[in-house]
Amino acid sequence: MTVYEQYRITGATRREIASAVEAGVESGALRAGAALPSVRALADDLAISPATVAAAYRDLRDRGIVTSRPRSAVLVAHRPPLDTPPVPSVPDGVVDLATGNPDPALLPPLPGIEPPDRPRLYGEPPDLPALLDAVGDELEADGVRTGHLVVTSGALDGIDRVLDVHLRRGDRIAVEDPCWTGTRDLLRLRGLDAVPVAVDDRGVRPDALEAALRDGVAAVLLTPRAHNPAGAALDADRASELRDLLAAAPDPVVIEDDHSGAVSGVAYHSLSSERRRWAVVRSMAKALGPDLRVAVMAADRHTAARVAGRLRLGPGWVSTVLQRLAATMLTDPETAAALADAARTYTRRRTALLGALRAIGVEATGRSGFNVWVPVAQEAPLVTGMERAGWAVRAGEPFRLDAGPALRITTAALDPTDAPRVAADLGALLHGGGHTRLG
Repeated sequence: MTVYEQYRITGATRREIASAVEAGVESGALRAGAALPSVRALADDLAISPATVAAAYRDLRDRGIVTSRPRSAVLVAHRPPLDTPPVPSVPDGVVDLATGNPDPALLPPLPGIEPPDRPRLYGEPPDLPALLDAVGDELEADGVRTGHLVVTSGALDGIDRVLDVHLRRGDRIAVEDPCWTGTRDLLRLRGLDAVPVAVDDRGVRPDALEAALRDGVAAVLLTPRAHNPAGAALDADRASELRDLLAAAPDPVVIEDDHSGAVSGVAYHSLSSERRRWAVVRSMAKALGPDLRVAVMAADRHTAARVAGRLRLGPGWVSTVLQRLAATMLTDPETAAALADAARTYTRRRTALLGALRAIGVEATGRSGFNVWVPVAQEAPLVTGMERAGWAVRAGEPFRLDAGPALRITTAALDPTDAPRVAADLGALLHGGGHTRLG
């Protein structure tokens, strides 16, 4: 009996076929060294083009799931990058001469950090249960499924790893316009075709997302709250509209970047609860500090396994020293109170500037997070003029795809009593220099 008779590969598209093979590898139905059907044989069986099967096999080779040589069969790789234990466990009472670990007794203590019960060694579970529990509880409260969690080195690292396992160079991805500069750079680096999706103060506009989905995107990347740079955030009604649109397009993977978490200042509205392929990445950097490069990703089983497997073949795991520090802080009542106070303070500073701008007739967005987005006619003269007035603001050009010119003003450290002066100085430049786009 052939492997194909034991496990039937299905699908009509490149992605469906590749996913079917990976599912077989994950379940153990397709074992290491098993030969897959030839391109021609599988294409004939599925009644599709051989080019589609060849593309699926190419994707699987790129990800290390299968191997092949010229004029030979396509074989399941012996160590595919999926979420499987890297080394066998050592039974109790057996001397470990196998795993290649250093002697824990010879590892120096970390200065200034309370040591754990014992050092973490190779071959142990990569993610700290205490951190998964703490962030998992938060995500569950926000309506995000938490059956499969993975720790990554910050939000962008998590997003990058999801793109790595699902998309290939030339794929189209819907992304907010404007969007964070790191997102733009990452998509360019990966050779992905960004399809701009306009946003307003309530996040992604339904008409823009609908157009992108019709355009045949392979993924949707969005920021449900604390949007950088526009300060947008989904509310319940907008999220419901977007879920309905996404329900009619089940294939694209939806990636949510919750980079500000507890200090966003508004509730979280996820779009991924009913999807087949999805990921929500919640970072600790904005809440607990940029040097704490820790994020927790909730995802479907398939995505989580692929991300975890790829992590194992790179850094191996996110330092459990950092994970332990994040878990300790997140479960500390004093930290919780400090984060709640920070969220209120950020909101007060942001709304102070929005109110001051509104009072002089200048339109701006900023429902959540650290930033206010001010549409203008020209950016450079205003950036220069504001600097001369004593305020450093950012031109919108690095953030924009098709969106019009604007300024990004970060209010995270703005004294609310200074907001009227910031608005007045900007208003003088706008009204005096003809650079305004007023509401």
